[in-house]
Amino acid sequence: MTVTIEIAVDIPCPAWTEAMPDAEARCGRLAAIALGAVDLPDGVVELSIVLADDATVQGLNRDWRGKDQPTNVLSFASLDDEDAPVVPGAPLLLGDVILAFETCAAEAHDQGKTLADHFSHLVVHGVLHLLGYDHMDDEEAAEMEALETTLLAALGIDDPYGEQ
Repeated sequence: MTVTIEIAVDIPCPAWTEAMPDAEARCGRLAAIALGAVDLPDGVVELSIVLADDATVQGLNRDWRGKDQPTNVLSFASLDDEDAPVVPGAPLLLGDVILAFETCAAEAHDQGKTLADHFSHLVVHGVLHLLGYDHMDDEEAAEMEALETTLLAALGIDDPYGEQ
């Protein structure tokens, strides 16, 4: 058996495709690259990526994290519960990644990066969160950042954590 990756991309904020006409295809490529960094079980693996605006992300951030402000990317992992049953033959639902256009565009500008490069970093970052990577302490952060940097370098994207 093999792994089949199904990625649903929703783009309710048209600014994404105005700025990056290939945003939907780029999401699929980036998610596949991040998923390729880990051993996935045979079968179907599903995730969604939503390219939203700041207001949408601020609402989610407020309701789910208690932070009433937009952020660049949110990840809602379906696999947070290690005791959750796995149904044989059913798709493995990884979760959702949601990006905020205005925040991402402003960060890219402020950091002297292209929106495409910053977007690539944040999609990879978000998908890695769905896979259980985190940056709650220095050791976790170093592991996650090293993997992100390696994956992005393979795409010709500079270290997002390097000197600005």
